[in-house]
Amino acid sequence: MLDLQLKEFFSRDTKGGKPFIIAGPCSAETEEQVHETVRQLAKQNVDAIRAGIWKPRTRPNSFEGIGTIGLKWLKDACKEVNLPAAVEVANAKHVYECLKFGIDILWIGARTTVNPFAVQEIADALEGADVPIMVKNPINPDLELWIGAIERLHKAGLRRIAAIHRGFSSYEKTKYRNRPYWEIPIELKRRIPNLPIICDPSHICGTRELIASVCQKAMDLNFDGLIIESHRDPSHAWSDAAQQVTPDRLSEIINNLILRRVSTDNPEFNTQLEDLRNKIDRVDDELLDILSQRMEIVKDIANCKKENNITILQPGRWDEIVKNSLVKGRKRNLSDDMITTLFQAVHKESIRKQTEIMNEE
Repeated sequence: MLDLQLKEFFSRDTKGGKPFIIAGPCSAETEEQVHETVRQLAKQNVDAIRAGIWKPRTRPNSFEGIGTIGLKWLKDACKEVNLPAAVEVANAKHVYECLKFGIDILWIGARTTVNPFAVQEIADALEGADVPIMVKNPINPDLELWIGAIERLHKAGLRRIAAIHRGFSSYEKTKYRNRPYWEIPIELKRRIPNLPIICDPSHICGTRELIASVCQKAMDLNFDGLIIESHRDPSHAWSDAAQQVTPDRLSEIINNLILRRVSTDNPEFNTQLEDLRNKIDRVDDELLDILSQRMEIVKDIANCKKENNITILQPGRWDEIVKNSLVKGRKRNLSDDMITTLFQAVHKESIRKQTEIMNEE
């Protein structure tokens, strides 16, 4: 387990169960815009202010950030309201500039996390520095790459590390700009239990209308905080206008969150929960037994195919299984997503076993 020490900084446990809120504009645009937005946000009980200084845009000729001068604007504005300032860094030069201006919190963006060389450059630049740093997930759904970036920073001596879940790029068209794939940060939490995780609903959603629901989902999953893009006048923002909210709307979102406890001392509840969990354990055992039985039949099928020189993959049969399973699943109030994911996993293991048997000498 990584020896992290950021719990006291970001943890909901140290804030009475309230999430750590980081908010601010996607980009610092003008000195006046930064100061006015920060003043408005300070009234909304946020814990830190963020602003984009250097913006890695997909294509050139877009606004790519105001540059180093924005660091002074942000730091001065945060000093005025006594709040820490947070900035994204993508290379060693950004790190040195942020440290020079006394930026309090740094984060590594998704486009940088995907590149181990860039992460290592940042880690080397931060060696010996005592600054909290957050790591966004890579743009592709690769948990090992995310963990690798965290490990590089840890190896450089940094201990105040947190993760930011901002969703993952996908070819599939969904209502989200970046699909949440909640199972990935959940697995990250299982692998590194003492790692604080902050949710970035702005980049998951891509539109302000969805932000409140994603914030609530993150709280339901016991995330430690939220980083939300907020602009004094979102419709006229120089970048990502559609996903930013006003400080007043931010306040509404935060105040309407339902905050749930991790546990309770209520003995009646704990007894009931333990009974239900025991039932789940028994059903899980039955599921494993059934899956084991299925795989034994798969072995027989593989031997039969081998004897008759038949291919492993039978597209027609697989399509029939999927369609029938979806129909049966709906009758049992099971979602299509769950049925599809389950049977894809079963099919993948079936192919693996058949391949193993059919290629035995």
